[in-house]
Amino acid sequence: MAFAFRYHQAAQSTYKPPLIANENAFLGDVDSSEKDSPEKPISAGFYRLEKGTPLVYTYTYDEMKIILEGEFEISDETGQKVTAKPGDVFYFPAGAKITFTTPSYGLAFYTGQRKQGAA
Repeated sequence: MAFAFRYHQAAQSTYKPPLIANENAFLGDVDSSEKDSPEKPISAGFYRLEKGTPLVYTYTYDEMKIILEGEFEISDETGQKVTAKPGDVFYFPAGAKITFTTPSYGLAFYTGQRKQGAA
């Protein structure tokens, strides 16, 4: 049995994630393995934060992010704080409470071990 891959051309520059929180936090799944692997789905997409209200998010699933553009200030309840720039990669375990802010804007690609739209 053959399986075809899915392709999302120029997604970083053409996909516009919807507003999910406050006035400045945008997130949207571009694709998911949920239909192919419903027991252990992974979903991936883009997260954009613009200057304004910090986003505080408690993860209910494991996620990895790579910063693509701009800059984020990322902190957690342990006191860890990082200024994230393009090329930086993060792992957020289920249960982590993360605060995201930015002095201007930031764009990241993520993949999470969850169903599509379950962020």
